[in-house]
Amino acid sequence: MHAPARQNESNAAITCIDEQLDALRAALLGLTEDQARQTPCRSALSIAGILKHVEHGMRGGIVRFGTPGWTPQPIDEEAFNAYMGSFALTGEETATGMIERFDATRIEFIEVLRGLDPDADTVEPPAPWYGINESSTIKTRSYLIHQIEEFARHAGHADIIREQIDGTSVPSLMLTMAGVSGEGFIAAYEPAAGTLLA
Repeated sequence: MHAPARQNESNAAITCIDEQLDALRAALLGLTEDQARQTPCRSALSIAGILKHVEHGMRGGIVRFGTPGWTPQPIDEEAFNAYMGSFALTGEETATGMIERFDATRIEFIEVLRGLDPDADTVEPPAPWYGINESSTIKTRSYLIHQIEEFARHAGHADIIREQIDGTSVPSLMLTMAGVSGEGFIAAYEPAAGTLLA
């Protein structure tokens, strides 16, 4: 968890984005591979599946802002299938492998964000799921704000799923991973040996 600090606009947004990524990753602490795939709520989401989906989104941001002359591509069958397949691990994927992929992509994604000017123009791709079928020009700060919204939503999903699995809250997992005492407000968590991130 990041302490409040005086920051410029870009750093403040990136710090908030990174904190949501911390929370999402922490939701896996102490789970088994099977638990990471569990879908205990009425949706088809698992914590490992959410991690995979967010990694997919970060890779999209890396391509978008790391490719000179980038323009949105049509959502063809391949892109549609990649997006829809990003919500769950395949039989060949593991939560351990997904954490490694997430961590590597996260480093690159945050580095790309650090190079952005919030006041610069960027092209926002169509979002046909919202009935938006044309690209539009937006300020990069809109992209950053949207990433805060997206990652906070998914970190919240992971928190709810984790509480359904074993009653553990993500704030206690984050403090445990940071080695910080909850000072009696939040209980520490002790992951079992051999579990994810333990």
